Amino acid sequence: MVQQVDVRQLSAALTAGAVVIDVREPYEYASGHVPGALSIPMHLVPLRVDEIPTGRDIYVICAGGNRSWQVCHYLGQRGIEVTNVIGGTDSWKSAGFPTDTAPASAVANAFGSAHS
Repeated sequence: MVQQVDVRQLSAALTAGAVVIDVREPYEYASGHVPGALSIPMHLVPLRVDEIPTGRDIYVICAGGNRSWQVCHYLGQRGIEVTNVIGGTDSWKSAGFPTDTAPASAVANAFGSAHS
């Protein structure tokens, strides 16, 4: 079973030092993401699973919650405890929480272009 929270619970978790993994594509991430979120596109998760921090609460987010749920299920089967963010970045933005943006080229260079 995949643990889930809404964006308000995610916001509270972030103040307590939680980590967010954004599994959207780089162009989606560049258009606006939860501040501090790590970009690991869904299709690269199996190749980059070793980049997921340990010892902290991990939340997985996408645009609406479907891709992140699938990633949470995948990671959970491998013994990695993570929590899905219901409603994803769309809900985060709709609720008025802050977002960061970055040019797509900067995102690709900073997050795993060598892993592609």
